[in-house]
Amino acid sequence: MLKQWTIFLASFFLLAAGNAQDQEKWSLKDCIDYAHENNIQVKKQSLDLESKKIDVEQSKLDRLPTVNGNMYGSNQWGKTVDPFTNQFATKSVLQAGFSTQANLTLFDGFQYLNSIKLNKLRYKAAQQAYDKLLEDISIQIANQYLQVLFAKEDLEIARNQLNTTQQQVERTKKLVDAGTLAKGDLLNIKAQASNEEAQVIQAENNLDLAYLNLVQLLDLPASKDFTIVQPDISLEDGIKSFESVESIYNYALQHQPQIKNAKLNVEVSKKNLDIQKGALSPTLTLSGSINSGYSESTKVAETTQETFPIGVTEGGETVYSEREKVINTKTQAFTDQLDENLGRSVRLSLNIPIFNNWRQRNQISQAKLQKEQSKFNLRQEKQNLRKTIESAYTDAKAAKNNYKSAMQRVKATKEAFKYAEKKFNVGMLNSVEYNDAKKEYTNARSQLLNAKYQFIFTRTVLDFYLGKPIRIKK
Repeated sequence: MLKQWTIFLASFFLLAAGNAQDQEKWSLKDCIDYAHENNIQVKKQSLDLESKKIDVEQSKLDRLPTVNGNMYGSNQWGKTVDPFTNQFATKSVLQAGFSTQANLTLFDGFQYLNSIKLNKLRYKAAQQAYDKLLEDISIQIANQYLQVLFAKEDLEIARNQLNTTQQQVERTKKLVDAGTLAKGDLLNIKAQASNEEAQVIQAENNLDLAYLNLVQLLDLPASKDFTIVQPDISLEDGIKSFESVESIYNYALQHQPQIKNAKLNVEVSKKNLDIQKGALSPTLTLSGSINSGYSESTKVAETTQETFPIGVTEGGETVYSEREKVINTKTQAFTDQLDENLGRSVRLSLNIPIFNNWRQRNQISQAKLQKEQSKFNLRQEKQNLRKTIESAYTDAKAAKNNYKSAMQRVKATKEAFKYAEKKFNVGMLNSVEYNDAKKEYTNARSQLLNAKYQFIFTRTVLDFYLGKPIRIKK
């Protein structure tokens, strides 16, 4: 949907010169691309999307066993039991221990599998929220881009009107000098010229303000030399007909990211309920460990062989034997103790939830409520979408009718002004009547300009919900 929206916006304001545009001028596509890359809200939403992606990867890795190592060193004194010799020690004893534990969950009520599905759904929902933000920013920029175009055309009209009035001042002066018109007519025309000069200044200010709003929307510095391209816009094809409200709504219902997001949140709530129910199931866990240690009080003896008499023979000869004699003791070597104290264990444990103050039951109830809430949110989003499209459709029809009516009024007031101008130039019309005819024509052109851009924007909104580009004649 986002790609279609960007394409039709770009085609809406396509330059006649294509890519050979002045690099200092910004097309609508330039503005949208810049905002998508630099807008702070977009960057924050992008980080949230990346976070959800990490959650998906982590939920997959949670199936792997956990392995943890532990080591310690201590120095004990006073009466204590040495854990390696099981003897009392009354002096300072230096000890060290090492262990490694591994745990693997074999069954957890399918919480693991449901957690993966849950995080995948949350990631998809975050993607839709990201797309919705991009579309919102795109349409905001398009609207403000139209405001700049409107202000530029309004300024052009004001300048043309002033130029026409200034030319009329010169003609009126000649007619006054010739005695055809009274001097009061010249003063009235000059007053009208002064009024239109003020209107030109106001139009210039409006254009500056429109540019400022667009620049600020893009988060660009106001001091930046910023201008936009001026496309040729034809509305002849656009005023013929619209799609029906129902067809627009049905299409938007399948493609709008806020609807997709709401649907995904319903699925998220269902998976969350499955996870909470799974917590009532027994948990089967396989675990194992390896440990060893060292103690300074573990001693080994240094011995030597000695010969001693044990008796005499009948012949009177002395009989000798050999035995080991302890001549010294020392602490057993570190590596030897690690080898002798090495222990291993494997354990299979089954944890069966029996009673936990109804906490898990209440969490299941909360999950059910969240599921119902997400369904109501989806219904609300659908209702909001329908109301928005119905309003946009009504606005577009009204804008189309206003535009057609404004075109007819411009044609009529233009002819009336030309006729009044001819009569004024030959002295058959006074300056007040002339100015009235000109004001009518000026007001008609102003109303046409407003109707034109109002119609462009409302039609753009409808095409946005249809996901199709507007056809523009260059």
